[in-house]
Amino acid sequence: MSTKAPKNRTSATDDQINDYNVAIHENSTSNGGIINIDDKHKKALQFIEDVTTNADEIQKQVLYEILFAHVEYLQRHGLDGHTDRETFKKVIPVVTYEDLKPDITRIANGDTSPILCAHPISQLFTSSGTTGGEFKLMPTINNTKEQSERRQLFFGLVTPIISQYFPGQEKGKGMFFMFVKEETKRRGGLVQRSAVTGLLKSSQFKERPHDYLGNLTSLYETLLCGDSYQSMYSQLLCGLYQNNLVLRVGAFYAYGFILVISFVQQHWTLLCNDIRTGTLDARITDPSMREAILMKVLTKPNPELAEFIEAECSKDSWQGIITRLWPNTKYIDAVISGTMSQYVPALDYFSNGLPILSIRYLASEGSFGLNLNPLCKPNEVSYTLIPTMAYFEFLPIERNNDGRAIIITANSLNEEEKLRQQRLVDLVDVELGKEYELVVTTYAGFYRYRVGDVLRVAGFKNKAPQFKFVGRENVALSIDVEKTNEVELQNAVTNAVVNHLIPLGVSLEDYTTYADTSTIPGHYVVYWELRGPYYVNHATASSSSFIPQSVFEECCLTIEESLNSAYRLLRVSEKSIGPLEIKIVETGSFDKLMENAISRGASISQYKTPRCVKFAPIVELLNSRVLSNYFSSKCPKWVPGGTY
Repeated sequence: MSTKAPKNRTSATDDQINDYNVAIHENSTSNGGIINIDDKHKKALQFIEDVTTNADEIQKQVLYEILFAHVEYLQRHGLDGHTDRETFKKVIPVVTYEDLKPDITRIANGDTSPILCAHPISQLFTSSGTTGGEFKLMPTINNTKEQSERRQLFFGLVTPIISQYFPGQEKGKGMFFMFVKEETKRRGGLVQRSAVTGLLKSSQFKERPHDYLGNLTSLYETLLCGDSYQSMYSQLLCGLYQNNLVLRVGAFYAYGFILVISFVQQHWTLLCNDIRTGTLDARITDPSMREAILMKVLTKPNPELAEFIEAECSKDSWQGIITRLWPNTKYIDAVISGTMSQYVPALDYFSNGLPILSIRYLASEGSFGLNLNPLCKPNEVSYTLIPTMAYFEFLPIERNNDGRAIIITANSLNEEEKLRQQRLVDLVDVELGKEYELVVTTYAGFYRYRVGDVLRVAGFKNKAPQFKFVGRENVALSIDVEKTNEVELQNAVTNAVVNHLIPLGVSLEDYTTYADTSTIPGHYVVYWELRGPYYVNHATASSSSFIPQSVFEECCLTIEESLNSAYRLLRVSEKSIGPLEIKIVETGSFDKLMENAISRGASISQYKTPRCVKFAPIVELLNSRVLSNYFSSKCPKWVPGGTY
């Protein structure tokens, strides 16, 4: 029996998605325009039941729909029109971004032939961060009806899930912060932008229904302002002016909302003045945004509200400031899995322990999963992958003796690794408690693509597994959405030592790093133990042996300029990362570090200095031995509008 695709096809998954969206639309516009919320939510929850119960059948259909398209990439690997799992797994290789980069470059440079996807590529999304040095480009097909419906379905499921625990959300508003970032046009004419920028500038968002992302305090004009200061200020002004209507607050990632609170701390006097007088600060110069705010929000002065905000912000303690300024807030909406978990204590402090709902599992490659138990504890967050969103496979994780995952790049595959990749398992075949690297095949033309996320199976929703996000392997440091790995750190530190210390006869004994989130914005800390004729006590140092402070400041700058463009963008343009800090520690500090590890059970024969420390007692040990510290005095180079 042939496994090639027939000439005519029907799309079971598209039919399911379309039926769901039609039902939601009908329920939203029936009864004389009154939204039948209960029926809408019931249909959404039933959709989740159906797709998780029939997960494997839907996955087969999704793969069929994706492979039906006759594209160059599939033909190149010999798929020859087949759409079945067996042939697909036999002939299509497991790949990383570097394997697809030549094809993506062709697309970015204007080649419109069906290279990876049969649908025309509408834009190029940039990855939020990187583990390999630079931004990745993700071809996107958001201009198709099917893809729009798929995205509408995914985000449309959020409110019904949350409404099981917090009913009546439609009666208030959400203060949810989103920002556009600079976009560039590639040589071939395609626009290159972040995924959030693509969402905010899409026609679907502008015409969005009265749902989770539709009922916001922020005016559309404030979301589209490209100046981060003006956008943040204006969105906060809208949120404060409507403070009693706010039922939920948040941002896509936890750190983003921490920056919001920091902004309030710095600028509340200006915000109060605008609310008190009904005017808008002169630094808000965007004409369309000014007009919109004055016409729709600051319609009249509100001195009573300004006095209330001033009284709360003037208090010595900012504990519970979120519930003090927005008293009807029920929860915070922000991703707190992975590296974002480090911001949970701060959110708890500022909110007096409001529930934090980490509900969406998003990646640069697509929207994949939802947390069906949003009130779970932060360390218990798990995501159910929605079977209609992509075809999912899972690469079993094997670990070395030191607990690190064995992740081998496609460029260095040996026979053992090739055999391991052939053991990829399907969505319904993963095992409870085991860890896997996520591999996806998407409608946009990524086939058996290693996302780089490591997931642990935490349970099941019917036949669909629920995954806890373990992290991205080899990521050493992360403050915002950037991801800096050990190789980058090693190269950056080496550049600084070779260029600035070696010529002075000073060498590096050892080093480690720490992502310091106690400051706002957070920043990287590099601990150095040095050897050579240097002094940190400036009062007693002789002119012949004293290393000027400027040398260490140059070391800081060199390290920053050696890091990836994601880091430099957030450091220079977004200003969500502070200046890098070098801390010089006493001689013997890293011996103490090893002794501490051995006292906790580490093997002396297998001990290696950790290149990133997170354990609080270790950080305290290092900080207790700091002799001096230095910060970058300049920002690293980053050119707006330049090639990523």
